Amino acid sequence: MTAEELFDKLKEVRISGGACAYTLEKCEAMMPLINAINALKKERNAVILAHSYVTPEILYGVADFTGDSYGLAKDATKTKAQTIVFASVRFMGETAKILNPEKQVLIPGTDTGCTLADAVTGPQVKNLRREFPDHTFVCYINTTADVKAECDVCVTSSNVYDIVEAIPNDKIFFLPDKLMGKNLREEMERRGVDKQIEIFDGVCYVHEQYDPEMIQFLRLKFPGVKVLSHPECSPGILHASDYAGSTSQMMDYVAKSKDSQFAVLTECGLSSRLQVEFPEKKIVGSCTMCRYMKSNSLEGILRVLLKPRPEDYVNLSDEVMQRARHCIDAMFTYTENKTAIPVRD
Repeated sequence: MTAEELFDKLKEVRISGGACAYTLEKCEAMMPLINAINALKKERNAVILAHSYVTPEILYGVADFTGDSYGLAKDATKTKAQTIVFASVRFMGETAKILNPEKQVLIPGTDTGCTLADAVTGPQVKNLRREFPDHTFVCYINTTADVKAECDVCVTSSNVYDIVEAIPNDKIFFLPDKLMGKNLREEMERRGVDKQIEIFDGVCYVHEQYDPEMIQFLRLKFPGVKVLSHPECSPGILHASDYAGSTSQMMDYVAKSKDSQFAVLTECGLSSRLQVEFPEKKIVGSCTMCRYMKSNSLEGILRVLLKPRPEDYVNLSDEVMQRARHCIDAMFTYTENKTAIPVRD
């Protein structure tokens, strides 16, 4: 790749009022890192997975697979590479490790936590299962491996409603996202599905910040704008939006829409992707950056390929991986075969 080719891809990116923008000079400065990483991938039999929320130079300069948590979880099973470098946060690297136990998984970020995933622990789920013994425990994929190991099925923002509806139990405990849980309750009621849904008290700090007044302002300032939001936002945001879905679903919506202006209420990385891949569409308003996702960098990726530190590796016990795999496989069982969700014994 040349600096000119990278600049041609990223020249439309304008995030935070132009604070995040790319010049040819900036792209030229990145090329030694990008070319070194791409060469090392081949030498080390490595593949790079990158979540849509990381920086554009990673997504379009070195990544082999890009997307949301569900899509990347599936992509991780397709690669023959022995090493997976996952530009994201640690819980996503854990999911890749669970699905590829024989492979080496590395996380290049310097701050790999997540307010949502870190809101609940495996021991807490064990205690909740004693308190709610008749409930099916459903966890969002944005959870740690030890939490998945204690739950019956995990879900993503794109399949949560369908999976919960398919569970042959009217008592559900959903964790950790209280806002997605509230949206889940409303959607089940809208569908006429009678479920008693208990909700944990975790939140994603990025999506929690949006409020309905922001949408009112956007509609006044940009008449005709289509507002897209993520199910991790509050019910009030979803009610005021034109469409709500996962990052991949929002990408598809914009791709198929005949409208020209969009406000995207999620992490800024998705706005960047939309500006790159649909330059004829206008992305308006502001977005919010995730400090955890943005801790991934080209420098970090090069470092873990050259000389990884012990903390860069994703290491899980065989027992946790086996139990968490049951939780993930239950999700795949439904989404691929549309069969009833098997509940953990």
